Amino acid sequence: MKNITVTVDDETYRKARVRAAELETSVSAVVRGFLADFADADIDFERRKKLQAATLASIRSFRAAPRMTREEAHERDALR
Repeated sequence: MKNITVTVDDETYRKARVRAAELETSVSAVVRGFLADFADADIDFERRKKLQAATLASIRSFRAAPRMTREEAHERDALR
């Protein structure tokens, strides 16, 4: 495990300590979690891109309902 040094102003550190205490954790644990999420973001993005490509490839055909005419659209609105 690596140690890192982060410099923040006193007020930010104070607020972070209070917030971490409210969550029953430490500032170090919050930063560790943030960095883990930050590092995995690209991996998740790539996974979602592959999932999207696979989903699009699995669609064999797509058909939308026939378009309504302007009159039909206004008639439907009038019925509400």
